Amino acid sequence: MPTYQRFEELPVWQESIVLAERCEDFIEEAKDRITWSKRDQLDRASLSVSNNIAEGFERGTTNELLAFLYIARGSAGEVRSMLCFFEGRPKLSNFKSEISNLKSLAESCSRQLGAWAQSLQNSDIAGPRHLNDQTRANYTKRKGRESGAAAFQQLLAQHLPPDHPARPRPGPEGESQI
Repeated sequence: MPTYQRFEELPVWQESIVLAERCEDFIEEAKDRITWSKRDQLDRASLSVSNNIAEGFERGTTNELLAFLYIARGSAGEVRSMLCFFEGRPKLSNFKSEISNLKSLAESCSRQLGAWAQSLQNSDIAGPRHLNDQTRANYTKRKGRESGAAAFQQLLAQHLPPDHPARPRPGPEGESQI
């Protein structure tokens, strides 16, 4: 899994910027058919997705990042909700395809944010703000033990007779299961 140093490198942030840009293009194209307040709301919600990803990433703790990822995901949902409203407006019927594409993009951002948040909830890393020399050393030592144990299991399995009950059997896609 790649490690990102800057929020601008994050694929979900990049996609959320595309969402904001395309929403702005839609707003400009349809501005005479949508009230100012609804245009403003869509503009703010669409930009809020990328802004909250950036803010959470820069905070330095996993808990704060998680909170901002859920806010960003909520903003992506708000964008979709507004687009659903626009989709049903007769004045915007010639924008149906564009609205549908925007909804798909917002949903993609939402799915990515949800998956990222889920992976962070199961992480034992508290975030860079909590890292010091001792926590880094402990983390590295623990990861080394885990990978060393897995390597030992694989080495041991290679030396077992083919019919030994402890020998891994091929998994669903030909992968060994240890």
